[in-house]
Amino acid sequence: MAHSAMAGSGWGTTEGDDPLQTAVWRLRSRGCWADAAALLEPVGADTALQRTALLVERCLYTEQGWAEAEDALRTAEALAHSDDERGAAACERGQLAYAATVHGVRDRADEARAALGRAAALIAPGAAGRALLDFRRGLLAENLTRSPQAARAAYRRAHAGATAHAEPLLLSFTWRHLAGLALREGELTEARHGFAESLRIREELGYLVGTAPALASLADAESEPEASRLRDEARRLFRLLGGVPTWLARQLAPPAAGAATA
Repeated sequence: MAHSAMAGSGWGTTEGDDPLQTAVWRLRSRGCWADAAALLEPVGADTALQRTALLVERCLYTEQGWAEAEDALRTAEALAHSDDERGAAACERGQLAYAATVHGVRDRADEARAALGRAAALIAPGAAGRALLDFRRGLLAENLTRSPQAARAAYRRAHAGATAHAEPLLLSFTWRHLAGLALREGELTEARHGFAESLRIREELGYLVGTAPALASLADAESEPEASRLRDEARRLFRLLGGVPTWLARQLAPPAAGAATA
């Protein structure tokens, strides 16, 4: 589906009982990325990277804020010292370049590939950040290289890594994208299961900004009248959040208005 690959940053939700992280998560989950980023002072690599991830996600969902994301990314790159930190910064650069490419802002596909390749050389296999990297390499394979087999392999590695490191939000993305590939191949049962799991996780986490896309995806694998019910709920949430994510408007458009192609 058009822009089905608008995935999140992969950062955790509340980071335990940390009040700051809880506040950041609540803002992020409602699509208030700039407000969430404003709570974070980029005094160290970890905070700078988290701030960057929030602003990159804003670009993915709103098609706005590119300059702010680039500035935050440069700061994160300057503060990164360890291989893991440099790898995480490279992973965010790859995602930002990918977002600019799929949104038609500018063709940065080569930059995206190079940055994710650099991240792969820096982030050790089995490290916590590897699952997110694998997922993003899957996005490139699916949407830029048009290689569903390579995408599926990358998503499966990401799924296993997210499971091993208990990253439920990332799991919601791997479930959804594996289901999307299954749907294209006519595997309705597998697709329905994956989309349902993605929706369940997002609802449990309270990831409101990602719930409408999950509802719309599940609707594509359901029959009537359930499909229409799910799309109506997705439209309600979409309007509630002020038309975010922007790319979902095409998928939710009524058929008479020219719905996005699958």
